[in-house]
Amino acid sequence: MGVADRDRLPSPAMEETMMKTLLAVALTVAAVATTAPAMASMELAKKARCVGCHAADKKMVGPSFKDIGAKYKDQPGIEATLTEKVRNGGAGVWGEIPMAPNGPDKIIDADLQSLLRWILEGAATN
Repeated sequence: MGVADRDRLPSPAMEETMMKTLLAVALTVAAVATTAPAMASMELAKKARCVGCHAADKKMVGPSFKDIGAKYKDQPGIEATLTEKVRNGGAGVWGEIPMAPNGPDKIIDADLQSLLRWILEGAATN
């Protein structure tokens, strides 16, 4: 390595500052990533137009998100079952009115999983 190359390397103090900055950014991203799905879930429901038939805490055309969460909470493998119901539609569990299928063009898999977790955790809106 030549003298010109050594002059371009960061000093130890600069390296320490860069590492602290990188750590701060990583911690901020981690904090946002762990809180964003819960805060964004009603927004996801609105974006996917689920709120045309469902509300957080009252029956509309379909059951409330809170009622769905209470019915299925703590059932092993329920996220896969509910994903299938959302994707394929269904009828008879909550009444006579069927739920239409909701494909990935309406709600992508990652958003659907986040939304289902929110529902199964009680569909908090505050």
